[in-house]
Amino acid sequence: MMSEDHISALIEAVRQVAKAEIIPHFRNLDAMQIDSKSAPDDLVTIADRAAELAISKAVHDILPEAAIVGEEAVSADKTVLARVKEPGQVVVIDPIDGTWNYANGIATYGVILAVIEDGETVFGLLYDPSFDDWIMAVKGEGAYFCRPDGTKTPLSLSPPPDALEDSFGYVGLYLFKKERQAQLAATLPRFRRTTTLRCSCHEYRMLTQGASQFCLNGMLNVWDHAAGVLIYQEAGGIARLLDGRAYDPAMRKGHLLTAASERLWEELAEMFGES
Repeated sequence: MMSEDHISALIEAVRQVAKAEIIPHFRNLDAMQIDSKSAPDDLVTIADRAAELAISKAVHDILPEAAIVGEEAVSADKTVLARVKEPGQVVVIDPIDGTWNYANGIATYGVILAVIEDGETVFGLLYDPSFDDWIMAVKGEGAYFCRPDGTKTPLSLSPPPDALEDSFGYVGLYLFKKERQAQLAATLPRFRRTTTLRCSCHEYRMLTQGASQFCLNGMLNVWDHAAGVLIYQEAGGIARLLDGRAYDPAMRKGHLLTAASERLWEELAEMFGES
């Protein structure tokens, strides 16, 4: 089981790796240090790989019995992803979430780390290397915004606007099949504003801090969502698949809808649902 010492050690490990492997390469990459994976805009850099290796080593030292699932490890060997479904403790790492932003010199990127125990996420971390602050949650203990001076501010969502026309949210149309994109795009003028940050870490941070009211996501990569869903739910948010199923970190297919209240989630689910 996770202890406070384990949590502190994991956070400190992420901070130190970010300082050593991520920050030095930010706005300091050349073309030979950036590769594409599944698509031209699905990037990986020398910093992603180095950071994942370093965080994985630190996790092994802190939680030696835990299995480790890293985004770049899965990219190299798809069988690694099966560890998420295994019993026991699994640590999921996204060494640089928002790599396209990072590779293009945009400071909207972060490190995501989740700890799953017997299929249930029990700890989540959304870390911003540029400002050395983080949002975290332990299951059942609430969500907190944390600063390096030790300040911890509890996060609790306020009720969203009554009218959809006043709502702000994230909808990544590019994550959906082409035949669904036009249908979803037709709903977007009903909101005050919709966008995407190309970074789940910061989208969940903004959601949890109440700066946006909803997010519709078309992919279920565990490294993008396990930590964020736990943190958002601990702050009082709703996170379920669009078809009503509860989110499970072992899920690989489906559309994830998060919203700041049950009322808003139901209204959005009806709007975004496939006809």
